Amino acid sequence: MSTVKPKHIGRNISRIRELRDMKQEALAIAIGTNQQSISIIEGSESVDEEKLKKIAQALGVPVEVIRNFSEEAVFNIMGNTYDNGSSSVNHGCTFNPLDKLIESYEENKKLYQQLIQAEKEKVTLLEKLLDKK
Repeated sequence: MSTVKPKHIGRNISRIRELRDMKQEALAIAIGTNQQSISIIEGSESVDEEKLKKIAQALGVPVEVIRNFSEEAVFNIMGNTYDNGSSSVNHGCTFNPLDKLIESYEENKKLYQQLIQAEKEKVTLLEKLLDKK
C-alpha cells in the first residue's frame, strides 16, 4: 500500500517564485505583507484561498498552477528544449506575437505612405503634361 503525499503548496510557491527570479521580499511587497510572512507561507503545506489568489496574481500564474506545480513537469518542458552542442531547439514560442503584429503594422504603414507619395508624384506629373497641351 502506498501513501500519496499531499501537495506542499508553500514549497510550490517557493519554486515558482524562484523560477520567476523573484525574492521573498518582492513577493511580500506585491501582496502587502512582509518577508517573514512569505517565509512562513512557503514553509506551510496549505495556504488559505485568499492568500493563494493574491500570491498567484503576484507571480503571474493561475492558482491551479500553484496547486498542481510539479518539478517533473518543469524537467519535461526543459527536456523538450534540447541543446545538441551546436544549436538549441526550443519547441515553444520564442517571440511575443503582439510585438510582431505591431512591427508588421509599422512596416506596412511606411510602405503605404511611400505608395501614396509615389501616386501623388504621378498625378502631379500627369497634371503638368496635361497643362502643356
